[in-house]
Amino acid sequence: MPPTKTIRKRLSAAERRQQIINTAAELFSRKGFSGTTTREIARSIGASEATVFKHFATKEALYDAIIEAKTQTGQLLEALTPAAQEKNDQSFLANLARWMITRTKTDPMMMRLLFFSALEGHALSERFFQSRYKSVDKFVADYVAGRIADGAFRAMDPMQAALNFIGMVSHHILLRELFRQPSHLVTEHAVAEMVDIFLGGVRA
Repeated sequence: MPPTKTIRKRLSAAERRQQIINTAAELFSRKGFSGTTTREIARSIGASEATVFKHFATKEALYDAIIEAKTQTGQLLEALTPAAQEKNDQSFLANLARWMITRTKTDPMMMRLLFFSALEGHALSERFFQSRYKSVDKFVADYVAGRIADGAFRAMDPMQAALNFIGMVSHHILLRELFRQPSHLVTEHAVAEMVDIFLGGVRA
């Protein structure tokens, strides 16, 4: 019998675009931005460099697509809104911490991309900061400011308070996901401890 030919499925434009984003993000997370070329991205997907530029006119456009795919800031803020509206401090902070930890655990690539962009002094670092960190910091700071106005929290700098809580969670994530240090607490217990410690210091 003659050998069976393998028929390769022709990707739609949307599928090819997503393939390029996923491949570029994976290469950037392993080799950095300076160490990855569009030619290498094209070779990894079995296409020409022209195919990459057909979907993304510039490398910057590809960066923006990766940020949009990886940050999911809108989903985080949407998840925090109900507790914020209810002024449920425990739930608001726990949801934030839980989302940050779970998101990084399920997609550690985001953290690697952020570190590479910062260490290389890449312009993408600022885009990451503006699209995710700055908006989340402000959302939490605005919540703290509102609770200060309610008399529930003592007088303090809202942004610094927001950074303090997010910093606790970020350090927990760094130890577990970057340095691979096991936590002596399960995630839910660690989240509860961070929330209690923070609220114990800010409540009026």
